[in-house]
Amino acid sequence: MPGVYAIGDVSGNAQLTPVATKTGKILAERVFNGAEGAKMDYSLIPTVMFTHPPVGRCGMTHDQALAEYGEEGIRVIVDMTMDLHFSMREQDQKVPTMCKLIIRKSDGLILGFHAAGRGADEMTQGFAVAMKMGAKKTDFDATIAIHPTVSEQFVLLP
Repeated sequence: MPGVYAIGDVSGNAQLTPVATKTGKILAERVFNGAEGAKMDYSLIPTVMFTHPPVGRCGMTHDQALAEYGEEGIRVIVDMTMDLHFSMREQDQKVPTMCKLIIRKSDGLILGFHAAGRGADEMTQGFAVAMKMGAKKTDFDATIAIHPTVSEQFVLLP
């Protein structure tokens, strides 16, 4: 129906408050400011589960990448690392961090970012910006690591 718009949970897309907010802003630009081509891009929505430890992701899951590119079209790197925050603690208190990148083999584009561990929530936001800008594995490789952080592992992955 002309003149009727839907955003948020009723739209059938990602049911996240920041997505609804962004969609509303884009819709307002289109309807009231003449930005005719303004449309919401749902392809790289960073999401985090605020568990203990937190889990974050942006882009494709492993299954999505396999479905689109096949086993031969992607490279998956998974690493478990120990946060130096835990280096002086008793063994049973240490919590590793899982770092995972899904990369398109043809051009090195980062298709998926996945992290589980201390700081994964903050890391996900930063890496989502890089992915939105079209980051490739070579861009990650060329980035100087910030030591000691867990996020440095993503720029040090082989």
